[in-house]
Amino acid sequence: MTSRLNPYLSFRDNARQAMEHYQRVFGGDLRMNTFGEFGNPDPQVADLIMHAQLETDQGFTLMASDTPPGMEFTPGTTMAVSLSGDDADDLRRWWQQLADGGNVTMPMEKQMWGDEFGMCVDRFGTSWMVNIGQPQA
Repeated sequence: MTSRLNPYLSFRDNARQAMEHYQRVFGGDLRMNTFGEFGNPDPQVADLIMHAQLETDQGFTLMASDTPPGMEFTPGTTMAVSLSGDDADDLRRWWQQLADGGNVTMPMEKQMWGDEFGMCVDRFGTSWMVNIGQPQA
């Protein structure tokens, strides 16, 4: 997989409905996983969307998730730029350059889904999510 740059939207408890709407608008393949599917049995979040991804025939990719309780959610600041792929060297270099002079909100480290992932707000106030996937065999 090559590296991709695409928007990542945040919602408060209605990511499923929003992404189903976007699928009706744009078409394509929608995949959604809940916090519960990734091992969080807390009834407050188990059915909420931890990650959704819409891939359209036009080549659009739209990602989203619900913001769990305890994490800041401010309408109007509900988007991050998601940078993902399996070229670890490039992605780590970009991560370091984006985080330099900014604020790391989640350190780049291995996550429960198996990839390396980190979040930061760069020195210009742009939110970034960087995911280094495992190379496909």
